[in-house]
This record gives sequence, C-alpha cells and structure tokens, in this order.
Amino acid sequence: MLESLQQFGREIGRDLARGWESLTEGWRELLARSANALTRFTRKDEAKGGEVVPSDAPRWSLLAGDVVETGKDIVVRLELPGVEKDDCEVVVENNVLYVRGEKRVDSAEQVGTWYVRQCAYGSFERAIPLPCAVHAERAEARFRNGVLTVTLPKAEEPKSKRIRIG
Repeated sequence: MLESLQQFGREIGRDLARGWESLTEGWRELLARSANALTRFTRKDEAKGGEVVPSDAPRWSLLAGDVVETGKDIVVRLELPGVEKDDCEVVVENNVLYVRGEKRVDSAEQVGTWYVRQCAYGSFERAIPLPCAVHAERAEARFRNGVLTVTLPKAEEPKSKRIRIG
C-alpha cells in the first residue's frame, strides 16, 4: 500500500513538473515575442477636454506587428484594433518609426455591467527601430481593416571606392 502511494506521488510530481515547465515556457515565449509590442496607453485629463476612459480599463496592451525587409523596402505592419485611421500619426526619425494614436471609448459601450475588461483605451506611442537606413520622404502608409502598413524605401548602400595611392 505504501509502495503504491509513493508511486502515485512520483507520478503526480512528474505531471506537475511537466505542467510547470510548459507554463513557464509559454510565459517566456510570450515575453520574448511581445516585449516590443507591449504598449502603454495614457488617459487624458478629463478636465482638459479629454475622453472619459474607465478607471478599470487596462493601461497596457499588445500592438502586434511585423517588420520585413524586401529587396528594396522595409515594410512594417502594425495591428491597431479599434483605432481609426484619422486617429493615427506616423513619423520616421533617426531610423525609428513612431506610430502614435488614440483608441477612443465608444460611449455606447459604457452602459451595462462589465464582467471582463481587457481592452486598453487612450493615447499610445509605439517606437519601432528600423533595421537599416530608409528614405523617409518616400515612405507610404496604408490603413485597412485595423492594420497599418508602412512601406519605407531602403536608402542606397554607401558604395565603396578604390582610392589610387599616388
């Protein structure tokens, strides 16, 4: 009887260890993949004409994105669910793409009893370092279905030149 209880305890221990390992692996991957996507949303001051943001709404949210280098461009895609095109601003400065915006609260959504509130509201800024120099003045931005796509032409690589020694 004691032997079977000890065996049962060892099996439970192994199962708990596997479960804990799986959980910690999931958290590590989530943190690694989302570290740059984690974006702070700030609430405006209502006294200064700002929008009323529920006090229990999260102040942080993930704005997932992709950065891909093609032969001639850097293409940045950023998911901005619930954000309107006119509430976004895109700026390239010192080889960093800044996306600023505001996610507004729909006043119709404020009525009722809330059981889960996971969406963040307010102003945000996301800085995305670019992998190489770009021609910011030739960049193009498109907003469709809550996804912002910015195409930035890559700057030409500095050409090497052989210098003749005289």
